[in-house]
Amino acid sequence: MLLIRAIIRPEKKDEVLSALSEAGYHAATIMDVVGRGKQKGITIGGVVYDEIPKTLILMAIPDEAKEAVVGIIMKTAKTGTSGSYGDGKIFVLPMEEAYTVSKGVAGL
Repeated sequence: MLLIRAIIRPEKKDEVLSALSEAGYHAATIMDVVGRGKQKGITIGGVVYDEIPKTLILMAIPDEAKEAVVGIIMKTAKTGTSGSYGDGKIFVLPMEEAYTVSKGVAGL
């Protein structure tokens, strides 16, 4: 099992979630977050904005779904044809276990 942490532009959230759902990946946790990337924020007219709004999508997926899920997020979160700074970042982490609270069973 893997845990996907995708940090994307808020305006891309609906498009990314729709594409994932159409491909059969419905389960996700979505949070509004703030942060900054390697550029240390944005400077406009001498003012530094270092808390840029982003959306965090968390997904627990089977190992074999990694390429599909990452590909969908990469394709739909990118702005324009070549992308731009601030489009986001995807982290893939190993996940030891997952449990369904209501049923008390392990697994996705």
